[in-house]
Amino acid sequence: MFNDKETFKQVFREKLIGNLGKPLEEASNADIYNTLGNMIRENAGKHWVETNQRFKADKGKQVYYFSMEFLIGRLLGNNLLNMGVLEVVREGLADLGFCLKDIEEEEADAGLGNGGLGRLAACFLDSLASLQYAGHGTGIRYKYGLFEQKIVDGYQVELPDYWLQKENVWEVRREDKQVEVKFWGHVDSYEKDGRLVFEHKDYEAVRAVPYDIPVIGADRRHVNTLRNWSAESITQPGRMFGSRGGSDYHKFLEYKRSVESISEFLYPDDSQYEGKLLRLKQQYFLCSAGLQSIIRTFDKLGLPYDTLPDKVGLHINDTHPTLVIPELMRILMDLKGMSWDEAWDITTRMVSYTNHTILSEALEKWPVTMVKELLPRIQLIIEEINARFCRELMDRYPGNQERISQMAIIYGDQVRMAHLAIVGSYSVNGVAALHTEILQKREMKLFDEYYPHRFNNKTNGITHRRWLLHANPPLTNLINEAIGTRWITHPQEMIGLIKYCEDSSFQEKVSGIKRQNKLRLAEFISSKHGEKVDPDSIFDVHVKRLHGYKRQLLNILHIIHLYNQIKANPSMDMVPRTFIFGAKAAPSYHLAKRTIKLINTVADVVNKDPDVKGKVRIFFLENYSVSLAEKIIPAADVSEQISTASKEASGTGNMKFMMNGALTIGTMDGANVEMHEMIGDDNMFLFGLRAEQVLDYYQYGGYYARNIYNEDSRLKEVLDQLVTPGPICCHTQEFDQIFHSLLDNNDEYFVLKDFASYVETHVEIDRAYRNQKDWLKKSIINIGHSGKFSSDNTISRYASEIWNISPVKF
Repeated sequence: MFNDKETFKQVFREKLIGNLGKPLEEASNADIYNTLGNMIRENAGKHWVETNQRFKADKGKQVYYFSMEFLIGRLLGNNLLNMGVLEVVREGLADLGFCLKDIEEEEADAGLGNGGLGRLAACFLDSLASLQYAGHGTGIRYKYGLFEQKIVDGYQVELPDYWLQKENVWEVRREDKQVEVKFWGHVDSYEKDGRLVFEHKDYEAVRAVPYDIPVIGADRRHVNTLRNWSAESITQPGRMFGSRGGSDYHKFLEYKRSVESISEFLYPDDSQYEGKLLRLKQQYFLCSAGLQSIIRTFDKLGLPYDTLPDKVGLHINDTHPTLVIPELMRILMDLKGMSWDEAWDITTRMVSYTNHTILSEALEKWPVTMVKELLPRIQLIIEEINARFCRELMDRYPGNQERISQMAIIYGDQVRMAHLAIVGSYSVNGVAALHTEILQKREMKLFDEYYPHRFNNKTNGITHRRWLLHANPPLTNLINEAIGTRWITHPQEMIGLIKYCEDSSFQEKVSGIKRQNKLRLAEFISSKHGEKVDPDSIFDVHVKRLHGYKRQLLNILHIIHLYNQIKANPSMDMVPRTFIFGAKAAPSYHLAKRTIKLINTVADVVNKDPDVKGKVRIFFLENYSVSLAEKIIPAADVSEQISTASKEASGTGNMKFMMNGALTIGTMDGANVEMHEMIGDDNMFLFGLRAEQVLDYYQYGGYYARNIYNEDSRLKEVLDQLVTPGPICCHTQEFDQIFHSLLDNNDEYFVLKDFASYVETHVEIDRAYRNQKDWLKKSIINIGHSGKFSSDNTISRYASEIWNISPVKF
């Protein structure tokens, strides 16, 4: 493509003029972005073809990672980095009068994911390509992301996130690869040639069209695929409506709207029946379209089907794609003519499953009647899987009906998707050592006993290419100067930084980089909020999905307590603190949305109070996203990882902050536990209940939130401010729901129980920050140990210990 700045400028000018018909002098930033993006994708296309040809020649196993989310963020900078031309392009554009950072702002964050689940999937795709594994993503091409968050009068307001409004230069529509997905109708069965045949009739057909995005590895030559499926209507009469029949105009419009809704929104509101039905539709659409495409690719190899597990691996990211299991059974039996036992043997040697949560609301269950109506053939297969599994359980545990009912895939009117995923896979992994231990010893104990070798741990990871090399170039350059560049391909060698942790010169450079990152973030916040931000204050950051167990509420209650202290003693000695929040609350999660209002209300009160004198500032940054995270994380001093112990399966934000030198205040939860094992008490700030204590309270009781409220005068003062007229409670009953959730509902996430410990730990942070030499030592130790959390390490373990795949070499 180009190896030097001058060549780049020449090629770029030619492309701009050829594509847009205008000279460089008239080009907008959007023109520059589109031209550059198309150049990169076209060049990647050559390597894309070569990679796929290499896969065909190799005839090795390929893994397909099924996920409802791929939170890939912006791709321009990441692709330039992985192609090795980032600096050439940056300098070339500067010569032409353009700033690459401004050009990157022209790209919309892809609305293909929401939180940690989707970001993990994106990091895994980057590592699969960079390590030269044959591993691809299978997702849905949502027209709209979760939502665009606006904060209006302190409240979250949801606007459509039409991220595809601008051209997506990275995707390629593959209409020739389309498949058909079938819903509704009924199933007839009859005997043919000595075997039972099932025929799906009067169904509603949906056209699934793939849009492929190249996933460019760090060596630029290896390019995998993220294939996202779009739901489109079929226009042939008689194939649209099934038993509803006809092809009149109104029926077609109704059908077309129903079809397009499948790939319209990420996570439609499922608080009502229609929303639940749409989510189930989305999940089957993903699984059926993806599998049909994968099987078609396998068929081209001309190999017998008993070799399918040796050539194809199917990985399901959480329970959302669990319908891969019955859908593969359907294809193998109904289309390929296999017996049940043959199909089940193949299926259970192909599917592996990652569990991401122990939260009951996230362990999906679907009403049997809903599945039966929407997916009649799939429900028959699930019922047969359940019947055979229950017979096995009866043989193993005769007379133990309670155990059988606890393990059954179908119980009452519910299909338990986590149970189906465990029974239909050969590997089930948790995502942090503590999480996996809870799965095996508590939540899925019966399954672990039944399948003693099926459960394993694979602690999550993050791609250091995006979260350090791209997000924090100055720190990257400093690390290169200190230990060379081999760590970029062997991230665990970042441990070599430890020898510099007490080096005054190195500490000074780390401090200077952090301050520059803080200045950039301060400028960004000022531009959005119109308020000055002190770059010499502690940047205390809490950014993640808004949920009760993530305990943004604990954070803001502590801030109210700090405010009360300052009001009582305006001259109190404390290091100025800037608290930064970023989070989206699900539209139907009213308590979470009320928490956002509380944060913004407190911010408005505190930031305007002259008594505070800049000691505390609070900013809620709206519409938290990958691109916003890339601005925030390099600037953070303190990373808030304060989930209720046992509730956060792993966390990956904790790893990103650690890699950029922030110190963690956190509970012993998720991957925080493994961070602590590496760096110890001296290099992070731990507080609160341990997981076993939380789980014992849930199991045996004994926790009374109101007792703590009555005994801790600080806490009582804070909570009373939520419901007593004053600067925080300006409107009657505005925060009553929060107050009652803590006291009348007995504080489900132990916010009050951990309050005192949290307050004391923040005092410790204030004390520690005053000793900058020691603080920087801790920061460097965190950076040095963070290489263990690279997703390259995680994916290497998935590849060797679950998928049994090796890099496909050139």
